[in-house]
Amino acid sequence: MKDIVIEDFKITSQVNIKDLPTQVDLNADKKQLKEALREVSKDLAEIQNTMYAHGKYSVLFCIQGMDTAGKDSLIREVFKEFNVRGIVAHSFKKPTDLELKHDYLWRHYIALPARGKFGIFNRTHYENVLVTRVHPNYLMYENMPDIQSVDDVNDAFWDKRFREINAFEKHISENGTLIFKFFLNISKDEQKNRLLRRLNRKDKQWKFSSDDLKERKLWDKYQVCYEDVLNRSSKPNAPWYNIPADDKPSARYIVAKILYDTLKTYTDIKEPQLPAKEKENIDLYKQQLQNE
Repeated sequence: MKDIVIEDFKITSQVNIKDLPTQVDLNADKKQLKEALREVSKDLAEIQNTMYAHGKYSVLFCIQGMDTAGKDSLIREVFKEFNVRGIVAHSFKKPTDLELKHDYLWRHYIALPARGKFGIFNRTHYENVLVTRVHPNYLMYENMPDIQSVDDVNDAFWDKRFREINAFEKHISENGTLIFKFFLNISKDEQKNRLLRRLNRKDKQWKFSSDDLKERKLWDKYQVCYEDVLNRSSKPNAPWYNIPADDKPSARYIVAKILYDTLKTYTDIKEPQLPAKEKENIDLYKQQLQNE
C-alpha cells in the first residue's frame, strides 16, 4: 500500500477545482484498506483518550462535499473505535427559528468541542458561503439589517463572510482547537452512479429526494463556490484537504491517516502525571485495597 503524504492532499496554493483528483490509486484492495483503516482508527482512539485526560486541545473535524460524497459513512467508519464520551457530532442543515434569531456563526460557536474532545461538523459553517451563495434567496430568512433584497448580496457581502469565517477559525485555533477541513471531491459521473444505486436498492431509497436532482443541475455553480472556498479559506491554522472520494474505502483511510499523522506531531499531548504525593503512596493505596 502506498504511503499517505499529507502535502499531496493539503491545499497550500491557489487551485483550479477541475485539476483536483477525484480518484487515487493506493495500490490496495478493499480488504487491505478496511484493515488499514481499522488499525488507524484504533490509534486515533488512543490519541483521543490521551487528549481527554490532557484537556488542553480540542479537535474540530469539518467535512464538506456534494450530495452522495460519502460524508456520513466516512464519519461512521473513521470514528467507530472512539469512546463516545470523547466525541460529539453535529449536522448543520436548515437553520431553526432560534438559530435565525442569531448571526449565522452562532450555532457553530455553541457546537464547538470542549477541550479534550473531538467535534464533528458534518456540513459546516461553510454552508454559509456555499448553499446560500448558490441560493442567495435563502439569506432573506436571516433578516440582516443591511440586506433588504437579493440585489444587496454582492461581492462585498461574500468578502465580508469569508473574513468573518477566517477570523472565527483563527480565534478558536489560537485557543486550543485543532482544525481539520476535508473536502470530499466526488466526480459528477460517480454522483450519478450513487444516486442510481439509491433508487435501485429498496434499503437505500429512503435517502433519495427529488431535491437531489434539482441540486445536481446546479453542479457547475457549486463547483465554482467550492473552488472559492478552498482558495480563500485554506490557512496554516485551518487547512483544507482535497480528498479524492470516488472510492469510499480509499477516502476513509486517507482522512484517518491525515488525522493520525498530524496529531502525532503534537508531542506535548500527554497523559497528566499524578501529583508527587499521590505517586509516592501508590503501594500504600494498593495495600489498603488488597487488605479490604
